Amino acid sequence: MTTKIATREAYGKALVKLGAQNKQIIVLDADLSKSTKTAEFAKAYPDRFFNVGIAEQNLMGTAAGLATTGKIPFVSTFAMFATGRAYEQVRNTIAYPKLNVKIAATHAGLTVGEDGASHQSVEDIALMRVIPNMTVIVPADGVEAEGAILAAAEYDGPVYIRLGRLGVPVINDADYQFQWGKGVVFREGTDVTLIGTGVMMSFCLEAAQLLEEAGISAQVVNIHTIKPIDRELILACAKKTGALVTAEEHSVIGGLGSAVADVLSEAYPVPMKKVGIQDTFGESGKPLDLLNKYGLSTSKIVEAAREVLNRK
Repeated sequence: MTTKIATREAYGKALVKLGAQNKQIIVLDADLSKSTKTAEFAKAYPDRFFNVGIAEQNLMGTAAGLATTGKIPFVSTFAMFATGRAYEQVRNTIAYPKLNVKIAATHAGLTVGEDGASHQSVEDIALMRVIPNMTVIVPADGVEAEGAILAAAEYDGPVYIRLGRLGVPVINDADYQFQWGKGVVFREGTDVTLIGTGVMMSFCLEAAQLLEEAGISAQVVNIHTIKPIDRELILACAKKTGALVTAEEHSVIGGLGSAVADVLSEAYPVPMKKVGIQDTFGESGKPLDLLNKYGLSTSKIVEAAREVLNRK
């Protein structure tokens, strides 16, 4: 896991590829195209790129209108603004009529770093999960991000794709095939299951290795599609290992952990623990320092695994 790439970088490259494949693809941005990497599409296909300025509500409304004409709009801005400032337009104008708009939100989570709490979306998954008709995807690395973008273009309906600023380890092989709504078992295990999403996947793999050295067999699963979530795989993991830990760069309220808990509580309750941000805002700092300070680390996943094992 030595090669690192930000998922927003993979997004920019995937857009250029899509632009050549499908003339209905158009891209809109809210004056952040260098940061969101949509500038690469703008350079390749200037007649299909629109900068609406710092006006996120108009960004979503314009995309909705274009979708009614048969276009496939990909809209981009920072996750904080896509889900916060434009929430009403996303809900009522895009999701309610189930329009074919793809919201690729970059700079999500604490790893936006020095930009601070005002730019750190730690509740965006929760906000998008509760909107009917909305699919929510959180890629774990650049390979998966590209696969998710290409798959989203083929799907007819609104999609929210959460992307990051920070370079993250590449954990998928180059021939990886993204499967819509299907989790991925990265490592088999029998004692406990570690379920991660986004940047936390590499930490889950490291934690499994440390647990193995301590004589504990940990299964590792990547849930890239938070909604609709892979109920079948989650229940299979619960029945196999009898204990689960979730890990996400998001509030423990309303994100991956909550979605997994929903599945377990209704069908097969087992001890579980959520590793995530504990109902607080972030702060300005270096990305990795922030992850450690807010408990998003390999050691915290190991600690959580030991705790759920004691409750089996």
